[in-house]
Amino acid sequence: MSKTDIRQVLIRFLISSPVMNLVPHLSCFVAVAEELHFGRAAERLGMAQPPLSQRIQRLERELGVRLFERSSRRVELTGPGRLLLDEARDILARVDRVYALADRAEGAPLRAGLPAGLGGDVVAALIAAFRERRPEHRLEIRDLSTAAQGAALAAGDLDVGIVRHPCPVRGLAFGPVLGERFGVLLPAGEAAGPVALAALAGRDLVVFPREEAPGAFDELLAACRRHGYDPPSVREAGQPQFALGLVLAGTAVALTPPVPDAPGASWHPITGDPIMWRTSCAWRAGPVPGAVADFAAAAAAVLRREARMVPLDAAPRRVAPRPSSGFLA
Repeated sequence: MSKTDIRQVLIRFLISSPVMNLVPHLSCFVAVAEELHFGRAAERLGMAQPPLSQRIQRLERELGVRLFERSSRRVELTGPGRLLLDEARDILARVDRVYALADRAEGAPLRAGLPAGLGGDVVAALIAAFRERRPEHRLEIRDLSTAAQGAALAAGDLDVGIVRHPCPVRGLAFGPVLGERFGVLLPAGEAAGPVALAALAGRDLVVFPREEAPGAFDELLAACRRHGYDPPSVREAGQPQFALGLVLAGTAVALTPPVPDAPGASWHPITGDPIMWRTSCAWRAGPVPGAVADFAAAAAAVLRREARMVPLDAAPRRVAPRPSSGFLA
């Protein structure tokens, strides 16, 4: 089957089937073709693996060709599959351009969610980076917790967000995951160098509110207990100065991203870096509008440069806010 044949089959499919039925099938095909792994593709698309396999099978039936060679060990593109990949990417890009044109025609802003603790300089740099990429596109920033962003994205009330992981909302896709380690904030002079979690035994803990990122909150406490620190009491602090006050009073310690300036206190890395806060952009699975892609790219660059976050594994498993303006900055 030649590239011309593939194009003709797609045209027949478009004529006989609703366009909106073809787009998600092609999105699934491209994800599998790029990952060459159904499990990773399903995770990338925010869907379960069986429905993904069913969409690929239906696409193969509609086109009348086999797109993948599957075995227990590997997935490979067939000749027709390789030809279809370029066409599928082109169709999805055209769909994206249609949405972008509609957005510009209606003047619809890009609705973006940001978590607490990014810091004013990071937010300003992110807005500037997006404007540089899309000077004509309005950006509407909302300050929302990860849980609120997940619900808003799923409901279509938000276009893109920066979320903390884990973010167990079905139907979302995620950008590159960035991470920042947590350390402990102690009264100045109490310790020098890294501090083991077990050395904090018997001290109360101050940490960000659970409602901001329930999964990250639970993971942090589980990591503490695994490494010998089971705090007698956990205090949630939404305001950095409140947490700092508890630390300075000697009644608790705070676990936070790096804090460069906390009068009367000092920030210390934790031995072995057992706690890592993970962050990435998130959006609804499916064709990615150009404005969303540009925002995600701008956010990843700004968070790496301004917040000194580091790339982690591609799968959405770990990341964090900002050194100088994260929690307690």
